[in-house]
Amino acid sequence: MKSKSLVSIDQCSKEDILRILTNAQSFEENPNRKVLEGKIAATLFFEPSTRTRLSFETAINRLGGKVVGFSDASTSSSSKGETLKDTILMVSNYADIIIMRHHLEGAARYASEITDVPIVNAGDGANQHPSQTLLDLYSIQKTQGKLDNLTITMVGDLKYGRTVHSLIVGMSHFNPTFHFIAPDELRMPDEQKHFCDKRGIPYYEHTDFTEEIINQTDILYMTRVQRERFTDMEEYERVKNVYILRNEMLENSRDNLRILHPLPRVNEIAYDVDDNPKAYYIQQARNGLFTREAIICEVLGIDN
Repeated sequence: MKSKSLVSIDQCSKEDILRILTNAQSFEENPNRKVLEGKIAATLFFEPSTRTRLSFETAINRLGGKVVGFSDASTSSSSKGETLKDTILMVSNYADIIIMRHHLEGAARYASEITDVPIVNAGDGANQHPSQTLLDLYSIQKTQGKLDNLTITMVGDLKYGRTVHSLIVGMSHFNPTFHFIAPDELRMPDEQKHFCDKRGIPYYEHTDFTEEIINQTDILYMTRVQRERFTDMEEYERVKNVYILRNEMLENSRDNLRILHPLPRVNEIAYDVDDNPKAYYIQQARNGLFTREAIICEVLGIDN
């Protein structure tokens, strides 16, 4: 990578991505190593998180490092009015790497510009979630045996969904075809569609979630409608349950189809899907541990 921080997936070349995925596979084979002995990682989560925070902290522990930080901004000095700049500069005195989630788009990039300590973006508003993208790519590669020439269908909140925005960029190296399924209020933003247009990546937009689309899909990427991104609760109530994947909808789908979801889910995947062998979202979350071990070593320049 050109930077020692990971704030956006677009700073990763195809070679960077493939190297990180290869290292993730190595960590899956042997996740417990002492390569971070003597290192301190700060996890600064200004927004709630379960999987991302716990998998990063588990990765640090399995690599022999130590964790400091907070999982609730109300317990930090930001609740007293401390600026993000001052928080980052203070924490930089104590840590070798900072892993940060923030509600403001661009917060991770800003942090990376004011400190020499590597920053890993664990999600900034509706903007980017690069570590999720890398674990998604690892999951796709594991289940499909390849990354090239796949049809990926994204369903749900495509307007605010930072995971789908990042995944488009990550997959752009591998000749994908996209289907975007969303209500008009939550359709894929023009920025991401222009990105596809500039690179000659075919995409198709739909408002109906049909078995016909599912049946031509290799990866079905479900997302929840994110209540925390809405200022109008009536609008949220109108769209929150618009798409629900049920087991019978998968009856004629491809054998290689796998269902991904960045989690948490609300109502968008019925529980009867969980026992279908094509459901992969629990294993996908587990892959986050190995991928994040690889990311931590990447930004710190540590050979595993």
